[in-house]
Amino acid sequence: MDFLEELKNIDPNKPGGWPWLVKLAAFSAMFLVVVVSGAFLDWQDQYENLKQVEREEVTLKESYLEKKREAINLDIIKKQLLDTQQSFGALLKQLPSKSEMDALLTDINQAGLGRGLQFELFRPGVEVATGVFTEQPIALKVTGNYDDLGNFASDVSQLPRIVTLNDIKISPLAGGVGLSLEATAKTYRYLDEAELAAQKRAARAARKK
Repeated sequence: MDFLEELKNIDPNKPGGWPWLVKLAAFSAMFLVVVVSGAFLDWQDQYENLKQVEREEVTLKESYLEKKREAINLDIIKKQLLDTQQSFGALLKQLPSKSEMDALLTDINQAGLGRGLQFELFRPGVEVATGVFTEQPIALKVTGNYDDLGNFASDVSQLPRIVTLNDIKISPLAGGVGLSLEATAKTYRYLDEAELAAQKRAARAARKK
């Protein structure tokens, strides 16, 4: 009751004479008003700026992780590209040039003769251009026993240049002595610079028509 009586008798113009409890309550109220006012008048903008910076930080982190993943994938892609180029180079070395085609045809012929086979047909066909390569078909018909024909096919597959046997047909010879093998051997060569240039000129001329 005494405290309530003191509150009633407080002179607002003489805060120095207020009781300590009243002074403390008044100070706490003023501090709270200052804090709330600061929060609304000044700290609110700073809080919004802080939130914006935090959002930007999250965006930058995501961008960094994405670029890091791209950098890792780029290294993998570069390695795959290098491996592909090396494989392509090794494959290219297995393709004869135009000047080596005659020697390759001789190698195929010698592979058959070396196994004791008799050639009834050895006819190179017309080259077919496929991009930067040409396909050279060779019609073959050879006769011999089963083992020699198998060894011939194996020898052809092991030539230093790429040669494949396609459309293979094996039939017995008349009288049942020996076998006949008919096939289309295919080999490939890369076009030289002059042929590639001529191919490009022909393509441009075809587009103009």
